Amino acid sequence: MICRLCPRNCGAERTPEKAGGVCRMPSAPVVAKAMLHQWEEPCLVGDRGAGTVFFSGCSLRCCFCQNGVISQENFGRPITASRLREIFEELISQGAACIDLVTPTHFTPAILEALGDQPWPVPVVWNCGGYEKPETLKLLEGRVQVYLPDMKYALPGPAKKYSAAEDYFDRASAAILEMFRQTGPCRMENGLLKQGVLIRHLLLPGELENTRRVIDWVAETFRPGDVLFSLMSQYTPQPGAVGSLARHVTRAEYRAAAEYMKNCGITDGYTQERTSAREEYTPDFDLTGI
Repeated sequence: MICRLCPRNCGAERTPEKAGGVCRMPSAPVVAKAMLHQWEEPCLVGDRGAGTVFFSGCSLRCCFCQNGVISQENFGRPITASRLREIFEELISQGAACIDLVTPTHFTPAILEALGDQPWPVPVVWNCGGYEKPETLKLLEGRVQVYLPDMKYALPGPAKKYSAAEDYFDRASAAILEMFRQTGPCRMENGLLKQGVLIRHLLLPGELENTRRVIDWVAETFRPGDVLFSLMSQYTPQPGAVGSLARHVTRAEYRAAAEYMKNCGITDGYTQERTSAREEYTPDFDLTGI
């Protein structure tokens, strides 16, 4: 296919055997791990964990990505859509609270094939970087029950500096509105999110103003109860990081962000312990479950 699935619109030729584009992936799925994941938000984990499938490659390619070995170094195993469906079934049989698809956008056609037309017994979660096209998201309507997008940036400066995506906010805000159009307000059952949008934001060191602008947009765009918001502190410096990215978020920075979130009236969601900013919270991508 000539790929235009994401806002990069690179038009690369991608076939099951030929990789290309910004994501550097073929059209057939490449997967690095499938597991019951305990470190997602509590409303996705349940008693056993989220049934998480980590796809390789990424079109955003943030310089601070903690999953860089799979998002940028292309580690993973090529599989078929039929094998992907088997993985979903195996995770559900293990007690997964949901099917959690991590960085899935560049494999959208194959994932739709794997999901099929019939509903699954647990929600399907589209866990993405937020840099999405509404046209691609419309293909998922009725197949995805929970959207889990990042809203990384509201300011063009850090978006360009860290992700080479100066248009990030315009793209992500339009995408999240399309996600909400599809799901409507969050619907919880027994503490688990069954349908809706959960927006994540990772506070970056030295970028408190960007975080405030993200919170402003969420508070101004959605009514209480419409969406959930997760303010994350888990930024972990990666090898070769320079400047402010070479350090962790300080206690004062995160306290200020959490207080701002509260003052803006966002109470539906999550904050995170600063102890989450450790390398051991990053999965060992060893092809388990593939």
